[in-house]
Order: sequence, then C-alpha cells, then structure tokens
Amino acid sequence: MRIATWNVNSVLARLPRLVEWLEQAAPDVVCLQETKVGQDAFPTDAVAPLGYAVAHHGEGRWNGVAVLSRLGLEDVVCGLPADPGFPDVHTLEARTLAATCGPVRLRSVYVPNGRTPEDPHYAYKLRWLGALRDAVAADASGSRPFAVMGDFNVAPADDDVWDPAAFADSTHVTPAERATLAALRETGLADVIPRIAKGPHPYTYWDYRAGAFHKGMGMRIDLVYANAALVGSVSDAWVDREARKGKGPSDHAPVIVDLDL
Repeated sequence: MRIATWNVNSVLARLPRLVEWLEQAAPDVVCLQETKVGQDAFPTDAVAPLGYAVAHHGEGRWNGVAVLSRLGLEDVVCGLPADPGFPDVHTLEARTLAATCGPVRLRSVYVPNGRTPEDPHYAYKLRWLGALRDAVAADASGSRPFAVMGDFNVAPADDDVWDPAAFADSTHVTPAERATLAALRETGLADVIPRIAKGPHPYTYWDYRAGAFHKGMGMRIDLVYANAALVGSVSDAWVDREARKGKGPSDHAPVIVDLDL
C-alpha cells in the first residue's frame, strides 16, 4: 500500500501536474493541502477516472485539505473537536480532515503558518497544534495503523533547514513550535521520514524566489507522523523531488510512504 502527502498550493493551478503525478506515482491514498477551492469545488471529475474517491474540506481562496483514496473513504471527519479558531474570524478555517481508507486511518493537516513570533497568528498556531494533539491522541495510541500527515509549517530540528542562521527570529524553527510538535509525537507518534529516507536533507519545501530549489535552500516541513502500528509496516519512504521540477510546480514536493500491510 502506498500513501502520500502533498501541499499542492492550489489544486486548480496544479491540476494537470496532480493528475500526471497520480498516474505516475500511483498512491493508494494521498492527503492534499492548500487546495484553495470551496467545499464543493474540488475537481473530483479529474481524478475519478484514476479510481480516486475524494473527501474535501475547503473554504475558497485559502487553506483547504483533502484525502483522495482508491481504498474507500469511511468515517470522514472535518476539523478539530476543540478547534481554537482565529480571533475575530467567524468561521473556522479548513485545515484538517480525517478518513479511514481501507486498513489505515489518515489525517491530512495544514497547520497555520504563524507569520512572525509577534503576530497573533503565531499564538493561534500554537493553540491549533495543541488542539491537533488532543484530536489524534486516541488514534495515535490505538492498534489501527494511523498517520497524521501534511504541511506542519514547523521544521522539527536545525538539520531540517538549509541554514539555521537564516531563520533566526522567524517562525517554523522557534523552541515553542518545536516543543508543541514534540508534544504531538509524545501521544505515540514517530517521524517516519528520518527513519528511512535516503540522503542527509530530505527537504520538502523551497521558496519560489532566488532559485532556492536549485541552490538547495530548503526546509523539511511536510511530515508523516505515524503510530507504532503503521511505523512497523513502513517498507520505504522518500521525498519526490521530481514533482518540484519543471514548469509551474508547487513550492512543496510530495512525501511518499510505502507500507507492507
């Protein structure tokens, strides 16, 4: 079984590339982030011929998460039970969706960016990660294979950014963000990629500007955190850098995990 996660940075802008990638990589299930389309506007007709059913949680121009599955979709849950919401915003943001796909349960997440450590969005980011921890605790400690995967907007360690000094006093690398991420792992989850991916720097995100991708100026912020039942079945895992190349790519690359269930 093959699962994957990919921040596509607009599913409509990336649709031809998404369809081509689905044909080539052939994941059984893929979690998408930043779909940037409304709740009922996901281009389901484009992926249905490839055998994918779609569960989507969207809000329009921003955010949006989806799970595409060739193994069925059951017990689909949008959002978090204790989503803190952003102050003064009357509707909750579309940032997470969970679904059972065959033998596994997966949760697609798009964690708030945080902007700067002084911005109210930063405090919101920490609260949101805390709510995510509470939401996954039961699945993380359970016997059913489970993973929470997506764009976490946090680099777990200094090795996960191309130059720690370049990120001083910015988000994604602060002790508070990393501590909240560690608390999420402590529910019973493990970081899949460092355990098995080849190469010293499996970055997943590169800024569009200044040739960052070609210069290796990347970050590892797209993560797969899995419980013991899923980690024990991992046979391979890697970042699909080829999907970041060419014309009109997302600024993120897919992360692929093969399972022997």
